[in-house]
Amino acid sequence: MNPNVIDEPAYRNRKFVFKDRLHAGELLADKLQSHIDKRNVQLLTIPAGGVPIGCVIAKKLNVPFDVILVRKIQIPWNPEAGFGAVAWDGTVLLNEMMVAQLGLTTQLIRWCVSQTQETVQKRLEKFRGNKPFLDLRNKTVTLIDDGLASGFTMLAAVKSVRKQDPENVVVAVPTASKSAVELVAPHVDKLICLNVRGGPIFAVADAYQEWCDLSDEEVIELLRKN
Repeated sequence: MNPNVIDEPAYRNRKFVFKDRLHAGELLADKLQSHIDKRNVQLLTIPAGGVPIGCVIAKKLNVPFDVILVRKIQIPWNPEAGFGAVAWDGTVLLNEMMVAQLGLTTQLIRWCVSQTQETVQKRLEKFRGNKPFLDLRNKTVTLIDDGLASGFTMLAAVKSVRKQDPENVVVAVPTASKSAVELVAPHVDKLICLNVRGGPIFAVADAYQEWCDLSDEEVIELLRKN
């Protein structure tokens, strides 16, 4: 495993290790304590599932947090799957292997990217309003989500944040596939993941005993409380 990856050996290849996202956030906060400089950190959470985890970590470590909007580019005939991701600032990352396998045309790719960009901007306005994006220069930016399946959405977030010239970029998630860890780790200073799982089939939800999708309204309420 990449030397900048920090995991929890007791949780490797196990399912249902967290009660829910709040429990995962508590454990992840404990792990982060000794791996980030709290004096210079900025948490950025990916809605929707990353927000409750980010809230817990921000409160427990007493560090600032905000949201960063990133969204997978959906395959038109299979919206549960994606072939890349778009970040809030227009950063586009394509899974070239997936694009080739699917035989996607340039025209269709452009249309899918455009649709995703529109969605990202609408959600950005919904969650952040007119607030300008944070100045991340010389910060230790810690990106939070509830898990990494393919890793492409998080990698798009990393590439977006890197443009802001931070001092360090850290990814912290409760669970991830081994392939996602291998994809993202070379692009960050640290990748902290409690539950790394291998195998041909991976679902983020399988790390949680209680799992549900969060609505935009629930995310907004969490942000208001923090």
